[in-house]
Amino acid sequence: MIHLIFDPMNNAHAISFIIITLLLSICRANSQTQELVLDLDRTTSIACDSSLQAYSAKNAYLSSYWEYRSYRAARLPSLTLTMTPMQYSRSFISRYDSESNTDVYRRQQSIYSSGNLSIKQNFDLTGGTFFIDSELGYVRNFGEKTTNQYSSVPLRIGYSQNLFGFNSFKWEKNIEPLKYEKAKKKYLYTVEQVSETAIQYFFSLAMAQAEYDLAKNNISSSDSLYHMGMERQKIASISQADLLTLKLDVINARNSLKNAEISLKKAMFSFVSYLNLDENTKIRLILPDKPARIELSPEKALDQVRKNNPDLLDNKQNILEAEQAVEKAKKSANFDASLYASVGFNQVASTIGGSYENPLQQDIITVGVQVPLIDWGVRKGKVNMAKNNLNVTRISVKQNELSLQEEILMSVNDFNVQQDLIQSAEEAMNIANQAFDATKQRFLIGKADVNSLTLALNRQESAHKNYISALQNYWVSYYKIRKLTLFDFEKNEPLNSNYEKL
Repeated sequence: MIHLIFDPMNNAHAISFIIITLLLSICRANSQTQELVLDLDRTTSIACDSSLQAYSAKNAYLSSYWEYRSYRAARLPSLTLTMTPMQYSRSFISRYDSESNTDVYRRQQSIYSSGNLSIKQNFDLTGGTFFIDSELGYVRNFGEKTTNQYSSVPLRIGYSQNLFGFNSFKWEKNIEPLKYEKAKKKYLYTVEQVSETAIQYFFSLAMAQAEYDLAKNNISSSDSLYHMGMERQKIASISQADLLTLKLDVINARNSLKNAEISLKKAMFSFVSYLNLDENTKIRLILPDKPARIELSPEKALDQVRKNNPDLLDNKQNILEAEQAVEKAKKSANFDASLYASVGFNQVASTIGGSYENPLQQDIITVGVQVPLIDWGVRKGKVNMAKNNLNVTRISVKQNELSLQEEILMSVNDFNVQQDLIQSAEEAMNIANQAFDATKQRFLIGKADVNSLTLALNRQESAHKNYISALQNYWVSYYKIRKLTLFDFEKNEPLNSNYEKL
C-alpha cells in the first residue's frame, strides 16, 4: 500500500519554483527575440551610425583630422627643452706629449651635464628656421687637480636656411589643407555609400518578406480553390485534369513557401549583420510610399559634382604631389648651398654665477656648398622620371574626370526614368490585384478556367515584385547621385556633418 503525504510547505516551494522557472523562460525568450519595425529612413540612420563601414569611415576621417592638426601645430612656434642630466666618463684617451713628441695614453675621468631651452619657428615662404635658445653646461674633471667649469649661453638668436634647395614648407602649405578638405568630403561620400548599401539590403529583405507573404497567401488561396474544385468536380463542372492542376498548385505553393522562408532567413541575416544589430533581432520593414517627384537636371548635378566630389580633390592632390616631386628632383640635380647664422653671448667660469658675468659675444656664420660633378646621369634620370610621372598623372586625372562626368549624367538620366517607372509599376500592381480578384470571382461561378486563374495569380505576384524593384532602383539611384554630388536635392542644400562631434 502506498501512502501519499501532503506537505503544504513543500508544495508551496514547488509552486514557487515552477512560477520562477516560467518567468525566467519568458524573460529569456523575450531577450532572445527582439522585434524591430524599420522604415527606410530609420534603416539608413542606423547604418550610418552603427555599421562597421560607418565606424571605419569615422576613424579614417579622425586619422586625417589629427594629421592636419599636426601640420597646423608644426606651423606654430615650438618650445623644446633638451637635457643631459649627467654623463660620466672614465677611460684612457690619446694625448700628445710635446716634450717627447709622441702620443701617449692618459687616464681621464669626468662628469658632464647640460641643458638647452630653445624656441623655433619655421617660415613657409623661405623654408628656413628661426630660433632663440639659451644653454648651460657643466663639466667636472678628476685627476691630479680637480676642476669645475660652467659654460653658459644666456641668449642666442639664429637662422638656418637652405638657399637653393627644396622648400617642403611651401608645398605642405598647399597640399595639407587640401588633404583635410578631401578627408571631410570623403567622409560624407562614405556615409552616403553606407546609405546606398543599406538601401540595397533593405529592399532585398523587403522582397524576401513580400515573397514569403505572397507564398503564405498563395497556400491559403490554393487550398481553398482545391477544396472548391473537389466540390465542383462532384457535379462535373470541372474536369479531372483541372482538379489535378489545382492540387499541383497546392504542392507548388507549399514548396514555394519553404524556399521563401530560406530566402527570408538569409536576407534577414545579411540585413542585421550589415546594420551591426543583435543576431536574434527580428525585423519587420515598412515600404516607403511613392516618393514625390524631383526635377533633377544633369547640369545642376554636374555643377555639384565639380564643387563637392572628393575624387576631384584627390585628382588635384595627385597633380600637386607630382609637381612637388618634379621640383624636388630639379632642386636635387643642381648645386645646393646652406646658410647658418647665429648671434649671442657666452662665458666660462668655475661657478654658475660667474658664467653669466660679463658674457662675450658669440658669432657663428656657416655657408655650405654642395656641387654635383659626375653622377653618370642619376639626377637627370630622376628629373625625367618625375616629369613623366607628372604627365601620366595629368592624363589619368583627365580620364577620371571624364568617367565621373559620364557616370553622373547616366545616373541622372536613370533616376529620371525610375521616377516614371514607379508610377507605372504602382498602376500595374493595382490592375493586377483587380484582375486577380475578378478572375477568382469568375472562377467561383464557373466562368473562368484554372489556367486563367493561375495566370492572374502569377501576374499579381510579378506586379508586386516589380513594384518593390522599382522602389529599390529609385532609391538606390537617388542615393548614388547624393553620393556623387554630396548634395540633398530634396532640401536643395549641400550635405554637411558636425565634424566636431565625431
